[in-house]
Amino acid sequence: MTTVITGGSRGIGAATARRLVRDGHRVVISYHQAADEARALEKELGVLAVQADTADEDDVARLFDEAGDDITGVVNNAGITSPSGPLAQLRTEDLRRVVDVNVIGAFFVAREAARRMTRGAIVNVSSGAATLGSPGEYVHYAATKAAVDALTIGLGKELAPRGIRVNCVQPGTIRTDIHQLSGQPDRPERVAGRVPMGRAGEAEEIANAIAWLLSDAASYATGAILRVTGGT
Repeated sequence: MTTVITGGSRGIGAATARRLVRDGHRVVISYHQAADEARALEKELGVLAVQADTADEDDVARLFDEAGDDITGVVNNAGITSPSGPLAQLRTEDLRRVVDVNVIGAFFVAREAARRMTRGAIVNVSSGAATLGSPGEYVHYAATKAAVDALTIGLGKELAPRGIRVNCVQPGTIRTDIHQLSGQPDRPERVAGRVPMGRAGEAEEIANAIAWLLSDAASYATGAILRVTGGT
């Protein structure tokens, strides 16, 4: 069985690759810019790393071509944010790029999976921000992740008769590089006090949830949105 993980070179994607390889999956990851991390994972895990911009439909098609014909799992994980701040202060180019990757890119990946898969499961990676709104920081990011939630519900119903399950994980604040890229490297520690469990999450904890949704243990789950946020 082959599982494709977009945005698989670091963070939640890399943790998921490690977990799925341990579970016996053949894993293909995509990366956009993190080539060094992707090549290191190839050596560590034996995965295939494919450079692809998920906001480019031709790149997405090429990624699936390289993954081969027996794709039984897709982790629709690639996502970005931009420098954080109130919506009124965000640059148009940042807004467009976040929407292109997080919404259009997620749709391209889901569409390609729907065209090629004959069985198995898709797991979309959303965010707890989709229901919290993330005011003053990531309103645009939160809105794009709400679109991923809606995609999950609709596509889950659409593909269920074909034996393909579609589910979603909503991570909370997780220790990954996304906070550095948004200009808030200390955010996991700063917001930990707002989390009922008193801490930020780890990428491996999200990977475990993704692995469960891909597995036969979740055989009656489709269109589900699993919140893994420490209680927020």
